[in-house]
Amino acid sequence: MIPIRDRNPTHSWPIVTVLLIIGNIYVFVKHNMSMNQHQLATMFSTYGAVPKQILSPENIDHLKVGIVSLFTSMFLHGGILHVGGNMLYLWIFGDNVEDRLGHLRFFFFYIFCGLGAAMTHIILMGQSTIPMVGASGAISGVLGAYLIAFPRVRVLTIIPIFIFIKLAELPAIVVLGFWFVIQFLNGYYSLQHMGAVNAAGVAWFSHVGGFLLGVLGILMLKKRMKK
Repeated sequence: MIPIRDRNPTHSWPIVTVLLIIGNIYVFVKHNMSMNQHQLATMFSTYGAVPKQILSPENIDHLKVGIVSLFTSMFLHGGILHVGGNMLYLWIFGDNVEDRLGHLRFFFFYIFCGLGAAMTHIILMGQSTIPMVGASGAISGVLGAYLIAFPRVRVLTIIPIFIFIKLAELPAIVVLGFWFVIQFLNGYYSLQHMGAVNAAGVAWFSHVGGFLLGVLGILMLKKRMKK
């Protein structure tokens, strides 16, 4: 299922969501469109989050680079489908979460989910030397928050059925719940077959970790905002 848009108007302009989308696209265009494969691989190794380097740094300089990479990795993407898919999900669901939390709180919420998602992957895949890149973990947190805040909102979704395509409006809890189950199953498979995640290059459990942090984070913030 691929969401296209939701029926959930906002009361404020989503400036943080828009700036995050612009920032991600800018970094992608600036680097991915001007570098060859070797240069891109070097950039990902330097600014992507490498689990083994972070958990088993050779020296303090490697540790510092690893910590910085937790942030920089959130703005790197491997291809047009990678960045396009992530930005589509952020555009559809980010504005409402930002509207609910407020601009500044949403920004820190996004970064928190991204860091937590990265650490989930790093802890579970601690021996991996493949750089993790992408905003997927942070955006997964946004999806988790949306599921809790707006479970019944209708989401226009593309449903591929063999060679046919069907459009349907489904509750957010169905769309995002299905998305989470797929991430979890793929993550579980990757743990059972460690080579699979290396071949596919997808940090499935960063999605799972980010989503669960988003659920937990929005629940905690809702309690604080009521006081």
